[in-house]
Amino acid sequence: MQQQTINIQPKSLFLAQPRGFCAGVERAIEIVERAIEVYGAPVYVRHEIVHNKHVVEDLKTKGAVFIKSVSDAPDGAVLIFSAHGVSKKVQEAGKKRDLRVIDATCPLVTKVHLELLRHYANGDQIILIGHAGHPEVEGTMGQAPEGAVLLVSEPEDVLKLQVKDEKKLAFVTQTTLSVDDTKDVITALQARFPHIQSPKKEDICYATSNRQMAVKDLAKVSDVILVVGSPNSSNSNRLREVAEKEGCTAYLIENADAITPDMLEGKANIGVTAGASAPEILIDEVVNLLSQHDKNIVSTRETVEENVHFSIPKELKA
Repeated sequence: MQQQTINIQPKSLFLAQPRGFCAGVERAIEIVERAIEVYGAPVYVRHEIVHNKHVVEDLKTKGAVFIKSVSDAPDGAVLIFSAHGVSKKVQEAGKKRDLRVIDATCPLVTKVHLELLRHYANGDQIILIGHAGHPEVEGTMGQAPEGAVLLVSEPEDVLKLQVKDEKKLAFVTQTTLSVDDTKDVITALQARFPHIQSPKKEDICYATSNRQMAVKDLAKVSDVILVVGSPNSSNSNRLREVAEKEGCTAYLIENADAITPDMLEGKANIGVTAGASAPEILIDEVVNLLSQHDKNIVSTRETVEENVHFSIPKELKA
């Protein structure tokens, strides 16, 4: 990318830490890259491996082909399921074909799937807190037969629920939601259904929670916050919303080219963070643009240390 210039000269540039890639995203990308090395190009990936255009385009140059459906993969091909997870129906479609299937579902999404299946096996009706149409939500709801899982997004949705037995209910959540907004939905569920069962451990993933915590800290010192991430990235959108709820102007940008002077006009202190699927190279480009007049304005605000790592499938290990 050719370096653009910008006349705005901020006083301070604060970088959130943690930011960017999480362990699940790193694992998914590594799975695709290793699959290409082990089996040769092309390998086929159902849907975007993670929600980031830069990552997808980079993997395309290495030999990944992104497809919409299992049926789009040719016989004998290597097929990879994305980090968001897939339904039982999609899994079965892969098994019926002459394909080498590799599952790159984030282990924390798999945890939610297993929770849901445990409740279903116990005869519980499951309520999923999540956003309709998101790939993770489609994959999670698809772990059980159609109609077995009810979806709610807002506290108001809870009032509309029609359940079979109020004493045989459980809820799970999408992993990339706003922590605060999800608490409001859970409060509404527990108020209406006092016997509803909750996850043993919070379903919202550590990376989502940590990045939202870091954004809240960033909002204390920033006049505006730039969130690097794709428009279809749930966790990136939630970061922008969290910043705004903290009273700070925030913009979701795909890269440095998306920054316009009016975003920064009159803003002396700028905060920068990134969604869990945004690579560090995009963050570096934003930082380089905003600090091109003075590199000394850059500082990092660390809120929590992350050291999580997920291993890749044995067949792909060197």
